[in-house]
Amino acid sequence: MRLGFMAVATAAALACVPAAGKSGDPDHPDLTGYWAPSYKKSEMPADLKAKLPPNTVVLDDTGVAEFPPGQYGGLIPTAKAKVRADAWKPEDEMTLSRVCRPQSVIYAEQGPFSMAIEQAPGLVVISYEYFDQVRLIHTDGRPHLPANAPHTKEGDSIGHWEGDTLVIDTDHIESSTLTNNGLEHSDNVHLVERYRLSADGKHLEASQWFSDPEMIVNNGARYIVWDAQPGMYLNPYECDPTLATEYQGVKAGR
Repeated sequence: MRLGFMAVATAAALACVPAAGKSGDPDHPDLTGYWAPSYKKSEMPADLKAKLPPNTVVLDDTGVAEFPPGQYGGLIPTAKAKVRADAWKPEDEMTLSRVCRPQSVIYAEQGPFSMAIEQAPGLVVISYEYFDQVRLIHTDGRPHLPANAPHTKEGDSIGHWEGDTLVIDTDHIESSTLTNNGLEHSDNVHLVERYRLSADGKHLEASQWFSDPEMIVNNGARYIVWDAQPGMYLNPYECDPTLATEYQGVKAGR
């Protein structure tokens, strides 16, 4: 409950201030601002790729890209995951119980939505436009939560700086979507991200790496780029569950 309250309070505070501003963390690069997804095709730089562990495939599905049924960008599902993915249908998501269910940060951050970052000594806050999700990344040296702590769609994120790069290690992520076509991750997935600014400060790039032996045989990674848009604000997502009833009505011909 404490973590949930902190997330709500942080989101409320961010809604009252512009997404662009000066960081309160003078000892590190300033990631503060409003960041919109870049739709320019970009390859993961060699130095970021060199940080990926062996047996990792880089997915090409950031932004609006989607995989066709049965293809997962090079990820190899386990038998358990493949059974679930084969049984999945797009219309499964268009029900009252699922249409407004947010995805975990692994899928959410690669989609075509903006985010805002606030930065202070010991803490980085990332607010996503997608489903109004908020992440707290602790950079004060604390350990991860104990194993029996609740899992959430944002997970428990611990960050540290390696030169100009913010490295975020996240666990305690609730099971959710890996790709758009039914491949899921378990609640034992492990996520590592690396964020850094471009030399001119106009772009933010990140590598996303994840491992989940329960659901995928190999490891996955993505490369994501955002463009700075000073003075912009996040819009509320405001998911409307009646979309599901409208969809069901259209499907039934009513």
